[in-house]
Amino acid sequence: MGSTKRQISGPEGKLGVLLPGLGAVATTFIAGVESIRRGLAKPYGSLTQMGRIRLGRRDDGKSPLIKEFAPLANLDQLVFGAWDPIPDNGYEAAKKAAVLKQEHLDPVAGTLAEIKPMKAVFDKNYVRKLDGTNVKQGSDKMDLAEQVREDIRNFKKENGCDRLVMVWCASTEVFMTRNSVHEDIASFEQGLKKSDPSISPSMIYAYAAIKEGVPYTNGAPNLNCEIPALTQLAKDNRVPIAGKDFKTGQTLMKTILAPGFKARALGINGWFSTNILGNRDGEVLDDPDSFKTKEQSKLSVLDTILQTDLYPDLYKNLYHKVRINYYPPRGDNKEGWDNIDIFGWLGYPMQIKIDFLCRDSILAAPVVLDLTLLMDFASRAKMYGIQEWLSFYFKSPIHAEGLYPEHDLFIQLMKLKNTMRYVMGEELITHLGLDYYGYYDEPY
Repeated sequence: MGSTKRQISGPEGKLGVLLPGLGAVATTFIAGVESIRRGLAKPYGSLTQMGRIRLGRRDDGKSPLIKEFAPLANLDQLVFGAWDPIPDNGYEAAKKAAVLKQEHLDPVAGTLAEIKPMKAVFDKNYVRKLDGTNVKQGSDKMDLAEQVREDIRNFKKENGCDRLVMVWCASTEVFMTRNSVHEDIASFEQGLKKSDPSISPSMIYAYAAIKEGVPYTNGAPNLNCEIPALTQLAKDNRVPIAGKDFKTGQTLMKTILAPGFKARALGINGWFSTNILGNRDGEVLDDPDSFKTKEQSKLSVLDTILQTDLYPDLYKNLYHKVRINYYPPRGDNKEGWDNIDIFGWLGYPMQIKIDFLCRDSILAAPVVLDLTLLMDFASRAKMYGIQEWLSFYFKSPIHAEGLYPEHDLFIQLMKLKNTMRYVMGEELITHLGLDYYGYYDEPY
């Protein structure tokens, strides 16, 4: 099935990238883009830069780069801004994060140093393990939201930007649940004026972005833009929103492996996962309430992929445990260890053990880049509200009420590419392939 190509406005001009949080992920992302601009590195890990998309039949031989197929912004058009409660500039923050070696920081040090974080909306009640002096003061949360909106307008004007996107790269907030203040925009705005504790700093950023018409992405597991008040506001204001929680290390492996087990009808008795990391994220997650937010995000993946209600013989007794341990010597070089107890023919048990020595921010940086470019593309293609087609990038993809989220990485990738084909007026790829072989059109 093909479609009529949408009217997509071009990506001309500067694209401002606003980042709440100027820590390890944000500085690694910015430093990487600057290095790629200078021809010092290649954009490894970025689907938009290195991935290809098949068009038409397999024997047509048409598989252009995604960045050549769709009208995405060029890396040279990106301009960076950030908020952070710690006043360090981008270079100082990158050095403290200790993700990149000095030899990779030196060529872009000047550009990083020019990025000075705006005062942040920050409250230790939501991120207890951090503190900072670069913090906004306001009479209430609505006042803080208005200050963020003013920051957005000033950044756009001062940097001559044609368009903006915002990507939350800050820390995981404490666990929160939906309540009445989140149900509609009137209640939410009243809650802002009353500084309701159910409205977190990340919600204030999401609200400010949507009110300013800026596509917003949530890279953390916080209860955030998926609340009804903000999803409706995004629809009303014709703004794309996406999230949540960047899918990088251990959960990425789960969304690769679990679909394979289900595809081959292999049962699972248990899946034990533990992580050790020593970056700012690890320190924040050392707080039980912040860990609970992350735990819910990481636990939901297997239940949805394995569909235990449909496959009780294979997965009804699955025991799934997730642990995160703060271990300062490891820094950003996270270790994700999994023990998986599976069973096969006649119930015979088998084991799989994975030790993923990954680099958290190295995996996250290209995700931030892709989401920046694809959310801008969605906005120019007049797509608004929840962008479920970008679930490929998230641990806990937000979705429409009444639907279950799709966690299978391979289904997510097919959905992403077919959405791009559809928007660009190309035939969708079903992988049916019967037209290459003989088959009967009707029974005989």
